[in-house]
Amino acid sequence: MPEQTTALLRVDSLQVHYGAVQALKGVSLHVNAGEVVTIIGGNGAGKSTLMKAISGLEPAAAGSIAFEGQDITRMPGHLRVPLGIAQSPEGRQVFADQTVHDNLLLGAYHRKDGAAAIAADVEKQFAAFPRLRERREQMAGTMSGGEQQMLAMARALMARPKLLLLDEPSLGLAPLIVKEIFAIVRQLKSQGVTILLVEQMANQALAVADRAYVLETGRFTLEGAAADLRRDPKVRAAYLGAHA
Repeated sequence: MPEQTTALLRVDSLQVHYGAVQALKGVSLHVNAGEVVTIIGGNGAGKSTLMKAISGLEPAAAGSIAFEGQDITRMPGHLRVPLGIAQSPEGRQVFADQTVHDNLLLGAYHRKDGAAAIAADVEKQFAAFPRLRERREQMAGTMSGGEQQMLAMARALMARPKLLLLDEPSLGLAPLIVKEIFAIVRQLKSQGVTILLVEQMANQALAVADRAYVLETGRFTLEGAAADLRRDPKVRAAYLGAHA
């Protein structure tokens, strides 16, 4: 998809350092409203670092991040959520000693539209994730990995984001649960939710995305339509396997 005049998210020449280690080496990307864009790459490529920089959890050493045309490069992370950026983080990071219901309410902590609207959105998430309704009063830390992933995604959606950051949603999950998670991603896409997806399972990610970037050791080495990259011999050899 061509870049819109004002992309919803624009990252330009972003650098992030961990001490002497340069994790991101001048990456640039854009996400237009309504798109699903995926970033694929191996362990240590810098994918989660990029997501943390966009959400404000890692500072930029150089470059810029703009959201709806507003420079947010130096904005604290907690101020980015009300703008419309919500993240389902790598490793899920649910509030283990809180119930499923309380986790969802915590996802709406910044909202000012009243208890009735928030309660309606809780019901909306329970409709989208029926297993969470069944476990409404269960402590989140006692649930399976797949259930916690669903909760992390639902919690992020409680913020009513304009941009949903999904960081490794399939990590550590059984194949059947991975299939279920990607079915949810497709459903969100059909509803017009804008998603930036970081994922090691490249075949599934490219199948659901509109566009894709390949990140290797802190740099983008390929970008383009997801369907094209899925057919690219280099991508197939490096990330999809001979059976893809």
